[in-house]
Amino acid sequence: MKNKAADTWLKVLAAIALAMALALTLTVSDYYIFNRITPSNAVFAISQWVKKAALLLIPMAIFYNRRSCADILKYAAPPFVLLSCILFGGFFDVVPPADTPAQEIYNAVNMFMPRWLNMAMFFGQNAVVLAICALLFVRDGFKVRAKSFIFAPLALVACMPLNIFENFFDISLIPQDSFLRFKNFTVWHALAIIILAGYTIGAYYFLKNKPERDKNAWLGAAAVVLLIQYHSKDSMVLGDGYNVYHTILACIPLFICNIGVYISSLSVIMRRKFLYETSFFVHAAGAVSVFVYFGRDDMSNYGIFCSYSILYFTLTHAILFSLCVLPTALGQYKFAWRDCVAPLIYYFAVIILASVCSALVTSASMTWHTDDGYYLTKDELIYPNYAFTQINPLPIEVPPVWTLKIWNYELNMLYILGLYAVYVALFFAFTGAYFLFARIRKKWLEGRIYVGQSAVEVAAADSAADNAQGQDGDNAPSSSHDDGDG
Repeated sequence: MKNKAADTWLKVLAAIALAMALALTLTVSDYYIFNRITPSNAVFAISQWVKKAALLLIPMAIFYNRRSCADILKYAAPPFVLLSCILFGGFFDVVPPADTPAQEIYNAVNMFMPRWLNMAMFFGQNAVVLAICALLFVRDGFKVRAKSFIFAPLALVACMPLNIFENFFDISLIPQDSFLRFKNFTVWHALAIIILAGYTIGAYYFLKNKPERDKNAWLGAAAVVLLIQYHSKDSMVLGDGYNVYHTILACIPLFICNIGVYISSLSVIMRRKFLYETSFFVHAAGAVSVFVYFGRDDMSNYGIFCSYSILYFTLTHAILFSLCVLPTALGQYKFAWRDCVAPLIYYFAVIILASVCSALVTSASMTWHTDDGYYLTKDELIYPNYAFTQINPLPIEVPPVWTLKIWNYELNMLYILGLYAVYVALFFAFTGAYFLFARIRKKWLEGRIYVGQSAVEVAAADSAADNAQGQDGDNAPSSSHDDGDG
């Protein structure tokens, strides 16, 4: 009975801790410290990094019952949580410099969370994490296995603040034409594609022979890492900017890949058919398409190969793509052509909503001004470009022969409908390529006969594989306690 009560409270506290962590990413200070580490704040920065890793360990220990994660959490997290409570210094007083009137306006928009609320959630989250660690001792006892800590470095690397490398260079000193700059069709572009393919293929072979329970746990862990890294962008946008975006309004999840982060993550956590089919049909093609062409160089600013913007983009989109395709590749969900109807309707709704919201945000930015009456210029206005609805990423112009004015902004409706049609074509092309690959693979499997294995045995093995492909993906993850490392 005691363990059951502890499990219930652990789930409640885990939800509160994760919700607070999400809210804290909407503050400048959350990630501002990691690319400004000095000897005086190094220990505090490390403690904050460990707390980021704890956001991965908490759901794995509580919702997936991974004993190794619970062992790391209850022994490693408390000292760093306490250190962060002591060494915060000027953490809550961080304000980005306002060197121009436009930045002054951006800061007024971004600094919406009052200092007292930031502090309350910071210390409140620390208290909740300590309570979780205490309850893990109640649930699991004090016994710990040394091998559990093998996973600690993995958790730290997975939740690494990706702007940490910016301690070692000043991007303003690197020329725009430098070899180090990330642009289309450079060696860094090729490396990003290799990382996407390598991560997905490696994850497939790592997981394919694991028990279903362990597959779910590893995919769930990848989803949690994706969400942690995705929301790091919120704080980066407020402080240093991400790519060409500098206001909190760029964090509204209406970019197609941003919505995909939630859809793909929820698909492997909840294992529901609509989420699987939408993730596979819509967001897999969306994620891989941007690796082929990152958009015009004049509308992007990824910095150099180890800048936050490109590291964030490559990591999150590689995980996103893998979460979209691995459930199908591993046989947890089998896509059929009839499954494309709901995703097509969903994507049309996304395009319409993104278009309207893009127009409203830009219109609102036309009304912003400083106290002395400075209004944003045309180049300084906010163009969130949700789902590419405002700025055409291709070097092909679409004339505004049919426009729709929303508040102060005119939408190019011909371009938006064309955008929808192009993406739908990409979705069908990607799915068609998948079925072609599956057919070729099936023919190859039908033709193989291992040494000492009869044709009947091969057929039986392949039939079993086909049956596995058709498993129903609607079952929720098991909640029984797992004493394995997984």
